[in-house]
Amino acid sequence: MKKNKLFLAVIAAGLAISGLSTPQAQGTMIDGAITFAGSAVFDTDSLATATRVDTFSDVLVMSRDGDFTGSVNVGDAVTMAQPWIFTPSTPTPGLWSVGGFTFDLATSMVVLQNSDFLVVSGMGTITGNGFDATEGVWSFTSQEPHANGVFSFSASSGSVGTVPDGGTTVALLGVGLIGVELLRRKFVAS
Repeated sequence: MKKNKLFLAVIAAGLAISGLSTPQAQGTMIDGAITFAGSAVFDTDSLATATRVDTFSDVLVMSRDGDFTGSVNVGDAVTMAQPWIFTPSTPTPGLWSVGGFTFDLATSMVVLQNSDFLVVSGMGTITGNGFDATEGVWSFTSQEPHANGVFSFSASSGSVGTVPDGGTTVALLGVGLIGVELLRRKFVAS
């Protein structure tokens, strides 16, 4: 009975230690999607030979969900970096910004390009509104005859698991080692 009380006291002490450890701040990633539409003027008259968008105009938010909902409204004006060079892939800080969010394009790739369609996809980082920098995907499409450029962005945190902070881990390790020692003593005494 005395050994059980000691064991319970050790477990209680370990739990108290783990409760006192300082939790580390968990980052909050952006989760959601946002789409824009507007006009894009290219460097050539044909989509088949275009390498950049010289100017964007009348770019507005068409839809948004998730974390974008609280800061961005449908119809909000979007600020676009100009020019945007997609061939060759050119990093573009501040490719777009709206409602306190900014997307920095790191890389892009032409997925489809001919005289009728242009599809460019890219990767980058979105920041803003107190969220941690979050990797996201950028997708731009345009068609001929011009139906205005239609482009979209989405960012998702995916499934981010929580990991105990260092203090909790050490406390739990200590409790486990004490338990192993008590079990060892029990079997040696038997």
